[in-house]
Amino acid sequence: MIDIRALRDDPDGVKAALARRGVEAPEVDVVIETDAAWRVEVKRAEDLRSEVKALSKQVGQAKRSGDDARADELSGRSRQLGEEERAAAAQADVLGEQVRTGLLYLPNIPAEDAPDGVGEQDNVEVRRWWPGQDLGRPEPGRLEHQQVPHWEIGEALQILDMERGARLAGSMFPLYRGAGARLLRALTAFAIDRHAPAYEEIRPPTVVLTETMTSTGHLPKFSDDAYHVERDDLWLIPTAEVPLTSMHRGEILEESQLPLRYTASTACYRREAGSAGRDTRGLLRVHEFDKVELFAYATPETALDAQADILARAESLLQELELPYRVLDLCCGDLGGSSARTFDLEAYAPGVDRWLEVSSVSWFRDYQARRANVRYRPAAGGPLQLVHTVNGSALAWPRIWAALVENGRQADGTVLLPEALAPNLGGELLLKAP
Repeated sequence: MIDIRALRDDPDGVKAALARRGVEAPEVDVVIETDAAWRVEVKRAEDLRSEVKALSKQVGQAKRSGDDARADELSGRSRQLGEEERAAAAQADVLGEQVRTGLLYLPNIPAEDAPDGVGEQDNVEVRRWWPGQDLGRPEPGRLEHQQVPHWEIGEALQILDMERGARLAGSMFPLYRGAGARLLRALTAFAIDRHAPAYEEIRPPTVVLTETMTSTGHLPKFSDDAYHVERDDLWLIPTAEVPLTSMHRGEILEESQLPLRYTASTACYRREAGSAGRDTRGLLRVHEFDKVELFAYATPETALDAQADILARAESLLQELELPYRVLDLCCGDLGGSSARTFDLEAYAPGVDRWLEVSSVSWFRDYQARRANVRYRPAAGGPLQLVHTVNGSALAWPRIWAALVENGRQADGTVLLPEALAPNLGGELLLKAP
């Protein structure tokens, strides 16, 4: 969440920064005004507590001097002020919770160099890559035999069965079969192998506590997009970013430990609320999917380097997979709520003739760490500092799977996979119907 001190010290600056994200000033003013009221009640409760303490001493003095009437008078006054103090403290608690809730709903302050804009149409393309680019080959066109969507390829080769997946769990739950399932498993092993040993492999729980989801910013604002196991008050994770962000929740790290780098392969679950009828065919938008995540705790000085490393790793995987892709610098209006700066990677899928988002690499400043209370002790001494968090997918597999089979489709209907996957597929790179 945003540091409340920033709202107190520079309210106009914060409002101007959040306006770049489309947040209107009254939304921020409510938090500022509630915080001011909270401070008044806290001060009032403290003053009343001091008066009660002073009166208690006077009562004792009056009793010792034998002035019982005076002692009774002071005791009555003390009881009255004590009731007022408890009421002020209770009101302060209510206002304090309102301030916290308001802060939980406010998005992060965007980085100064994040592009201005209101939506995805204003995102800035930074670069694009395609196989053979370094050899001077032109960007490939869309070949006729590639103009088949992955769900048709998957059905023809019996490697993807959306119908049976829907029969088991409802729409947008895919079922991979045979070589299709093996490809999914191979992609995970391929990615994890590339990230080790620089990133420690973690296998976290895929169900988490409410406070774990709150730490990343997924709750309370985005609860409608998450799966909630109400009986146990647990949440299915939408990304491994969620448990990784809270791995050190409430801890104090040493600066010498940073950056801490983790990678995790997990199933992820998203309701995709509001997506009905939009991009829901095949693997374009699904409720359950596998993903390899990269995550780092860093100091403010090393956070951007950590983000650059994750972005470079995600790009390297796409290049090894021989998938054309582009890098987008997301504008302020398209940033996720917790992010200060995000770069998206989109792979081109010729069967659907679309660029498909396969990774978002984000720097969160201390927005998530403040929620999770993850701090570090500076090596040079001084007060404890909040870490910065960075994460990105490397990579999310459903759309990679789709892009691979569409780009790799041959004129005879088979699919040729990239050589980089050979060690994970036993050398079998040609997918064909049984």
